[in-house]
Amino acid sequence: MAEHHNGPVELGAPMDYPEHEKTYNFFINATKYGTLFCVALLVAMAAGFFTSAGFFSSLLLLILINVLGVIVLR
Repeated sequence: MAEHHNGPVELGAPMDYPEHEKTYNFFINATKYGTLFCVALLVAMAAGFFTSAGFFSSLLLLILINVLGVIVLR
């Protein structure tokens, strides 16, 4: 049988807003830096495969783009 409540169910439990904000900030930062890494990886792969840069130059480019991106995104 259905249970009867004294009000809306969504108002029954108190929310933990500091924990919610901490989780939201983690998600935003993970998305931001994950996107930065994917874009840097694609640029470095394109430089390595379609130019005569080579593996080590592409690796250096990947590291450089990530470091500059972290500085810019702070």
